[in-house]
Amino acid sequence: MPELFDRVDALIASRAVLPPPAERKRLRQAHGFTLDEVAEALQVRRATVSAWESGKTEPRPPERDAYARLLSKLLQLYPADPSVTTPVHDTAAPATLASTPAPAPETRTLSTIPASEAAHTAVAENTAPRPITTAASTAASRPARLTSPSSTSRRPAAGKAAPETTPASADPRFANGPLAVVDVDDNGHVQAYCVGGLVLDVPAKSIPALVDWTLKEARLGQPKLSGPGKDGDPLIVLTEAALERYGLPATLTDEEKLAGRIPEGHKVIKQLARADWKLTKRGFGPWARIYRPAQGSERNCVQLCIPSWHALDSRHWGEAAQLPAAELARILGVYASRVMTPRGSTAVTGLELMTALHPPTYAVRDEATGRFRKADSKNPGSLGEHPVDCAPCEAPDGHPLLHDLPRFHVRGPAEKLFEEAYDWARPLTDDECMRRHLVGIDVNMAFAAGANGLIVGLGEPTHVKQPVFDPKLPGSWLVDLSHVDLSRVKVAKDKWTDLEAGLLPSPFTPKGERPEGPAWYATPTVAYAVELGYDVAPLEAYVRYDNGRYLDAWYNRLRDAHLATMADLGVDADLTPADFLAAMDGYKDRDPELAIVVSAIKATVKGGLGKLRERPRGEGWKPGQPWRALSRPTWRPDIRAAVISRTRINLHRKIVKHAAFTGHYPVAILSDCVVYASNGPSPLDFLPYRDGKPLPGGFKLGINPGLVKHEGSQSVLWGEEVRERFNAPELNLARYIKDGTVTDIDNGE
Repeated sequence: MPELFDRVDALIASRAVLPPPAERKRLRQAHGFTLDEVAEALQVRRATVSAWESGKTEPRPPERDAYARLLSKLLQLYPADPSVTTPVHDTAAPATLASTPAPAPETRTLSTIPASEAAHTAVAENTAPRPITTAASTAASRPARLTSPSSTSRRPAAGKAAPETTPASADPRFANGPLAVVDVDDNGHVQAYCVGGLVLDVPAKSIPALVDWTLKEARLGQPKLSGPGKDGDPLIVLTEAALERYGLPATLTDEEKLAGRIPEGHKVIKQLARADWKLTKRGFGPWARIYRPAQGSERNCVQLCIPSWHALDSRHWGEAAQLPAAELARILGVYASRVMTPRGSTAVTGLELMTALHPPTYAVRDEATGRFRKADSKNPGSLGEHPVDCAPCEAPDGHPLLHDLPRFHVRGPAEKLFEEAYDWARPLTDDECMRRHLVGIDVNMAFAAGANGLIVGLGEPTHVKQPVFDPKLPGSWLVDLSHVDLSRVKVAKDKWTDLEAGLLPSPFTPKGERPEGPAWYATPTVAYAVELGYDVAPLEAYVRYDNGRYLDAWYNRLRDAHLATMADLGVDADLTPADFLAAMDGYKDRDPELAIVVSAIKATVKGGLGKLRERPRGEGWKPGQPWRALSRPTWRPDIRAAVISRTRINLHRKIVKHAAFTGHYPVAILSDCVVYASNGPSPLDFLPYRDGKPLPGGFKLGINPGLVKHEGSQSVLWGEEVRERFNAPELNLARYIKDGTVTDIDNGE
């Protein structure tokens, strides 16, 4: 009989009812799940889950029953919006599931926002965002007002009650999301604009009271991103009106900007001290952190962000600092849900994300007391709690390891590891001058793609003399690569090809010059020389036997954040080349706020990697002395060098594949942008697509990291005129290809 029951269960599972493909994707994204996480839970491939969500395939038993169960649970947490019609699908979810109400809030009262206030689209709360609808496709919905249980709304209730719904959250401790923007309305009421369109009444009349309210009543914060990690502290963003209400200046003076904080004797800092609140070493500045020592596992910490003090760099956040409170909450909320709650600049957040995904320690149960304590060893796969010294060749100028060098000594390639991005250009050939256009293509999130799957060192380096090169061993190698001849290289196993070496940059130097002797290189650079078909014989090396794929989780989260936000802007990952180019045309105008999020995500990648080799930032530093960043376990110039090396090599490999197949060579390269001379203004005019398929190993149009997009096109006459005007035959045209505006000329060109 049990066998018959099992057969019946299997039969039912084979017909498990599923929601439509678009709804499956919405539910996954609503809870912050990545494709990889769902695939791992169901023990299938990532591509399989993606196919289920696109409707290309349908799940089969036994995965179908488990997948239906997952979607059913998510649908209870994130019911479908009844105002949005969904196409009928043969596996549509039952009406009983679609109508399941969201969990009722605890003792909250709701009223509507007055009609005089601007309406804004509701967005992600905490790590469980609902899909964001672009402004071009739907009108923004009016947010509901949420009143704190301990405070009373001072606004009269509207004639019609608001729907009794509040943002759903996977963690009730953070029911109102990761952050709030605190503002003062026209009637003098202090309000906190949360993600999801919620607005809290704020009873606090001082900064210490605001911190207390945030921790005790606001229910703000973000669950930890990894098992051994810590929950994210709540973020409070203060508008200029809120600054005035709480006795803080709307802007900083020149002296305060230089110091990065307000004076220690300011009345607000005294108020915090009297209330036993502490500030971190960076003081009360644009990104102030206010805390009390943790009580057990409970943290008492609130992060402040002050946009008018230039907390949100306009290079990365655009005009976010000037937006109304609700719109700013939307932007920061999307970023927090898909990346993490900002901890400072995008660079700081990028570095903090690495630590949040790979915490340095973990807890173990003490057999004697039964309580949990910190483990004696570091968390596997992390960098640990304590910094390690870099190798001398990896140390930047002024590092304490170099204090014995003579003053004004300039280290050459044989003394210093110099892995940087490309800045290379050459004159056009006669054939290229006969073409009409210069077309730039840009690699999407190139440095993130360079980090994907990269093995990096986790511990300290070991010095080895006359080592045998191992491409799987991360480190820095002193080796002579001047014998590598780009006129004849191996493009596949046992397949050699002839190239015009004078039209290609060297893959071993940022300026594209051929090496002249031994120099220090990161592992990916030396491995590429071997890949091209040449032997290498390192003279010495600093290798790291403790290693791993430390940046994989970091890459995955930033990749998913980028793809999800671009999809909200109408640029999907599975578009045809022509459709992709059309979708990218003017994508920022479809929802300028989400375009800001895309910019911030990209800046998080570059800035986070840059922080791995942060240089001194004033503070009276002198060459040969340590600076503050050296005390961090995440100060790892070797990891930064390895990522940049791999990114540059990935680009050169595509260039070689393209040249070998088409005979076309780049005329300029700047970091992740490559310029080609073309007969037409589109990338499709020179990229060798056949039946919609790209050249294997070459450039491919698409939004995924590592694929390319159209950067810009100008005429060949424009390029020649610019070079002639500035008397610079090798002016890097990739710097100006986007809009054709030449704003600066480097190095006197």
